[in-house]
Formats: sequence, C-alpha cells, structure tokens
Amino acid sequence: MFRFRHPVLLTALVTALFAVLAPVPASFAAQQVTQSLTPPPPSFLTCKAVGNGTICHGSRTFTIDPHPDFTCGDGEVIYDQGIIRQVVTRYYDTDGNLTQRVIHEFWSDAQKSNPLTGTTAPYSQASNITDVLGVPGDFSSATETVTGQGNMTIPGMGAVLLNAGRTVTAPDGSIDFRAGP
Repeated sequence: MFRFRHPVLLTALVTALFAVLAPVPASFAAQQVTQSLTPPPPSFLTCKAVGNGTICHGSRTFTIDPHPDFTCGDGEVIYDQGIIRQVVTRYYDTDGNLTQRVIHEFWSDAQKSNPLTGTTAPYSQASNITDVLGVPGDFSSATETVTGQGNMTIPGMGAVLLNAGRTVTAPDGSIDFRAGP
C-alpha cells in the first residue's frame, strides 16, 4: 500500500489542484469585442478583446474538388484536389485594425492527377502562413512568410517530391527570400 509521508506537501498539492480546477471568475475572462474590426474576421473565427487589442481564433475543414493546377510542356493539364484543415489566428490592434494573420494548413487525401490517363500522385502537405501587415487593416501591405513541407509519392515509384523551406513574399508580390530544396 502506498503511503504519502509528507502530509503538508499533500495538502498543498490538493489545494493547488482545486485552485486549478475551480471556475475562472468573470473578471479574469477575456472581454467581448465591442468595436468593429478591419477587415472583418471570417465567420468561423471567435474573437476576444485582450489588453492590446483583439485576438480571433478558429478552425475549419473543407474539400478542394479536382481543379486545373498547371499545364505540362506537352499541353496536358494536371489537376489538384484534397481535404484542407486550417487553424487560423488573427491579431487586431487597439484601433480594431488587423496587424497579423497566422494560418496553419494540413492537407490530407490530396493528389495531383491527369484525368486523361487516370494517373494519380498522392501527396501530403503542411504549411504555416504568416501575414504581417505593414499598414494595420490593409491586406495590400502584407508581407507573407510561408514555411512547411510537402511529400509526393507515385505508386510503384516511391517518393518523387520531398520539399521543405521558407518563402517570403513582399506586398507587391515579389519574392524577398526563398530557402529550401
């Protein structure tokens, strides 16, 4: 039989446990957002006022139906499709203007395909997309940083694409930085 030899320590641990499990008083909870946010957050996000502005957070899952992705040199069109799960956080300043958006994307059941030949190439992808707005509230001033990895496998051949890296895109669409294979 187990015996606890330090009753003072046991009492302190039990008290701490009850303190952690007790409901949080309303005065400590985040405040509701009362100002308009620019740009407005998508409906799947839940927003809370915090000391330095507002934070909106949420997730969604959606399916990308087969659609043309790119054309090969011989003119054949390659299609893309998959299931995407996104976890999104938006940060707004005290004036209600967006300053940063972070999106974590996870692609599953994804594949590139050629409908003319029936050929498919399954792949997985995980991306972290961070947009920092140079002018709060103005997406056209955003610098976007994308990091992540993608792996494509062709049945019978194995992995044909293993990619990871970082890309930074300036507000005008030009590439500021690129690294990775």
